[in-house]
Amino acid sequence: MTRRINVAKHVPDIYHHFLAVEKILHDGELPAATIELVKLRASQINGCGYCVDMHSRDMRKAGESDERLWMVAAWREATVYTPAERAALALAEEATRLPDREAVPDAVWQEASKHYSDKQLALLVAAIAMINAWNRIGVTARLTPGT
Repeated sequence: MTRRINVAKHVPDIYHHFLAVEKILHDGELPAATIELVKLRASQINGCGYCVDMHSRDMRKAGESDERLWMVAAWREATVYTPAERAALALAEEATRLPDREAVPDAVWQEASKHYSDKQLALLVAAIAMINAWNRIGVTARLTPGT
């Protein structure tokens, strides 16, 4: 697969603003593991090999176990995630699969709100939006995993 375009090279201001949002997300009140789990799951759903590779590697470097990495795609059946992480993964899936459904179900939102403050929920929603944007860049530009 050949890369189509280097978005960062041609519109560096956009790239830098995306990175500024990422810094806000990582400096916020959400656990880093939660942010990375939702990024990995959304990237799997969107078929962004570049992001799946990058977030898996980043999580491994941060000390995540192989089991937690391998089980993200089947998180509903896995026992290695906390109830809060499971709620975040459910919200990430619903918000990522918007074309497949009418809206994020109230039950999913209510479960997430049991585990996260309003500010944390806002950060989670923003993190899900950002990874979906990154995935669309990665898939469209044909970014190569492992680079």
